[in-house]
Amino acid sequence: MLCGPVTYLPEEFVGTTPADLERATKPHSARPNPTDTRCELAPADDYRLFWSLSFAVTAPTWRRSGGFSELYEGYGGEDTDFAATLLERTIPLVWVGGAHAYHQYHPTQAPPWQHLDDIVRNASIFHSRWGSWPMEGWLNAFAKAGAIRFADGGGCG
Repeated sequence: MLCGPVTYLPEEFVGTTPADLERATKPHSARPNPTDTRCELAPADDYRLFWSLSFAVTAPTWRRSGGFSELYEGYGGEDTDFAATLLERTIPLVWVGGAHAYHQYHPTQAPPWQHLDDIVRNASIFHSRWGSWPMEGWLNAFAKAGAIRFADGGGCG
């Protein structure tokens, strides 16, 4: 499973050439960004950083992975679940330097309130499958705002 660095393009970005993209390249600081042409094998703790926004895989490896779980609906959790499956099936995750992807600007919210129901449902599914919480930053922000609470049985809502 090969993954490249991702740059969020700014709202004002207007690019027409590869050089424009090169100048705009500022990979997300929370994810690995190996130097160009360098590949780095991800340690187990980094699998949670898998992002379907930028990955490549061979057909045999895709079949071995089982693909994305269809339990998830709407927004959130599916990438983290897929990564947990990759780790469980000992499928190597490799960060590929220079394999940049660019995410076009769109307005966002932090946490993403418009996806609250999806995130809570999908986080509960993930927790029941893997015994830990995905999207902890968002869940904690929702809880701090009083929108959700964590139940004794492990669920949130």
